[in-house]
Order: sequence, then C-alpha cells, then structure tokens
Amino acid sequence: MLVHGLGGSRRSWRLVIDALATQREVIAIDLPGFGCTPALSGEASIRRLSDALAHYLRTNGLIGIDAVGSGMGARLLLELASRGGVLGTVIALAPSGFARGWERAAYFLSTLLFNQLLRLMQSVMPFIARHTWARALLLAHFSAHPARLPAQLVLEELRSRTASTSFNKLLFDLAFGERAPAAAQGSVRCALVIGWGRCDRVCLPRQAKRTLCAFPDAQLHWFADSGHYPQWDMPQQLVRLILECSPGQSLALAPPAAPRVARSFQSILDNSSGLAAPHPPPSAL
Repeated sequence: MLVHGLGGSRRSWRLVIDALATQREVIAIDLPGFGCTPALSGEASIRRLSDALAHYLRTNGLIGIDAVGSGMGARLLLELASRGGVLGTVIALAPSGFARGWERAAYFLSTLLFNQLLRLMQSVMPFIARHTWARALLLAHFSAHPARLPAQLVLEELRSRTASTSFNKLLFDLAFGERAPAAAQGSVRCALVIGWGRCDRVCLPRQAKRTLCAFPDAQLHWFADSGHYPQWDMPQQLVRLILECSPGQSLALAPPAAPRVARSFQSILDNSSGLAAPHPPPSAL
C-alpha cells in the first residue's frame, strides 16, 4: 500500500508504481480530503486520519499489509506501527512531525506560503509544468532535481496541493499538534525502515536521528541524491528498497494475481470483491 504525503494523491507515486506492480499487488490510496476521497466530516487532524486509515484496513481485510508512506503518509504509518497489529513491513519516507524549535515554524510557514503562491498561479500551472526552467525554480525546495521531473507529474502534484480543503488544518497539526508517535524497543515486530533524502529541505535530515530515537527498532536508509520525495528523485533505488524489504506477502494478502490500484478509500469500499479496479496505465492514474 502506498500512502501519499500532505497535498499529494495516489498520482504522487507515478514514477514507481508501474515497476512495483510487476512484482507486487499495489494499492495506492487517496487519503480523505485528497484526490478522489472526500474529506472526513468534522475537524481534520492527523489522529483522525490515522484512525480512518486503520478502519479502512480492517474493513477491507488488509490488516498486515506492507506499506510505504511519504511525509504525512509516513507519519500516519508510524502512528499505526506504534499501535501494533495493523501493518506488516513499513517504509516511512521523511515522516513529518519530528521537527523541533525553529524547524516547526520554518516547516509551517514555508509550506503554507508555497501553497498560497500556488493558488495565485492556477492559470499558469500548465506553463510551469511544461518548462524545465520553471519547474526547477518552483520545486527546488522539494526536489533535488526538479527539472528532471515529468511535466504531467508536476502538474498533477501542483493541482492536488491546491484542491485539498484539509491542507491548512493538517499542516498546522503536523507542525504544532500532538507529538510524533514513538514505540519502545522490541515492540515493533515487523520490519521498519526510515528513508530520508540527504538533500531534504522540507523535513531536514537531522530529523532522521530523532525518528530513530522514537523508533529504535527501525533501520535508516539514506537517499544520497534526493530531496523530500525519493519517489521523484531516486525512484529506481526506492523500488529496490521496497522489493528488498517487502517479502511479497502479508498477514492478510496472498501472492497477487494481478496488480491493482485504489483510486480512493471509497472505490474499494464500493467494490464487492474488496479490491479496486485493475491498475491503469500511467496516463490514467
């Protein structure tokens, strides 16, 4: 299962999902309030998203699934890993919520101002996505190699960030809300890997040590030439890491007959088989 970060969607995994789907059954979800999934009723918070994700897994017989998360998605997976008995192998990429002191304000303000800028630039987003120099200028904070990113991926990501009605509330919660989860040594029974880009300007690399202190059973994997999103900057290395760490089976899933992807929480809940539609080609993601 692939869980996107704040402002993202299932499309955030465009550069890795096809390679993974040749080896594993893949479910890429849109969290509530993002992509195709409606927002939760009431106040948006990281704890409520964690509860919703756990409920989704139980409802669909997916307890024990191996999972990869990015940013906010990684934070949600660590929350579930700390509870135990919900997930199999977890790979958490630059999980949000481990900033301290001035880092919290820097994370909050830089992310908030970037998103407000995007809202003012709606009409020129296609232009920005088409031109390498424009991508390089706009996304240098998030990617180590923004000019290399496919135009379609950039356009989808920019539009997704501005479409979410839960963005600001969740951003504040990540920066100033409840303390990040933790788990005592020996309490995490399945493999747990923390991945971090050495060029991450969103969640600074120094936060990796704090994450390891909170989860002493975890292993740390550095992406030497990556910014905040290894799935963008070093997709091949991330695919290798996932395939090496994930055995291809879990507590709830048998070996896959065909790769699949979920368009949203609701698409799986509405499917009588409990699985989403077949994995579409990249252009249809």
